Amino acid sequence: MEISLDLRQLRCFLAVAEHLHFGHAARAMHLSQPALSQQIRALEQEIGVPLFLRDRRKTSLTPAGLALVEDAQAILSRSKQAVRHAQRAALGEVGTLQLGFISTAAALLVPPLVIEFKRRYPGVSLELRNVLTGDQLPMLSEGSLDVGFLRVPVASPTGIVTTVIHREPFVLLVPVRHRLAGRKPFTLADLRDEEFILYTRKLAAGYHDRILAMLNSAGFTPKVAQLTSEMYTMVCLVAAGQGIAIAPASIQLHHTAGVFARALPADLPQSEIAVAVNEEMLSPAGDLFLKLVLKMSAGGEFERSNLLVPRAQ
Repeated sequence: MEISLDLRQLRCFLAVAEHLHFGHAARAMHLSQPALSQQIRALEQEIGVPLFLRDRRKTSLTPAGLALVEDAQAILSRSKQAVRHAQRAALGEVGTLQLGFISTAAALLVPPLVIEFKRRYPGVSLELRNVLTGDQLPMLSEGSLDVGFLRVPVASPTGIVTTVIHREPFVLLVPVRHRLAGRKPFTLADLRDEEFILYTRKLAAGYHDRILAMLNSAGFTPKVAQLTSEMYTMVCLVAAGQGIAIAPASIQLHHTAGVFARALPADLPQSEIAVAVNEEMLSPAGDLFLKLVLKMSAGGEFERSNLLVPRAQ
């Protein structure tokens, strides 16, 4: 036989079990004594055994009543926890959040964000994944990523919203024995005969095109020695003497021996990283994370890389 326990009946039962007096328990429950007695009778009928011994002088618990007290307390405690858990889930304070990020964001933006978010919302589990810009957009569209950090500009699919949260200058990366590794002033036009290592266009079209546009504005199309799909592979190729490269200044957070960074003219476009979400599928936890990202960005907490920009020479 299936038994259904009513939480209100259990509360009434525990009140009587505590006071061992129906009148006192009724007042504690803000009920009339007949209404309280009705709740107890209904519970006893549902369980099929008496829970209290009653006479004119006193009320006492039966063995069944004594056995029920601890379980009833546990049931009511669990019910409160269940309600609170559901409320916290609706607020985004519990659950799982899947974050995707490019390598630059991993070094610069993600650590302080994750630390602060976990401090505020310890009930949310974060799954962190290093994902290239070109791969993040379809993942956001299908819901396998909640929040992405990617390089812009990008052509965003319908529903994907990007907000720039970090800007930094580009730097020129050359081998340490390169002619431009000294203090001699240079312009972009001086790079006309150099071989370049470029980030592949299919994984970050906007970023690739921005670099090309900078060099085209100097009057030439670069000679491409190699294409790479990973920023730090680019640095290693420069160190190996395979060419020169233009990269965001924060690449220097991961120092590679054999590479020298030179500042570019201040009037050139900057590298930009954006936070991206699918506004049609954004979970409450994702919304909390996005708000924290925007708050920290507005507070200038992602500008650490500017300290790494070498002086123009």
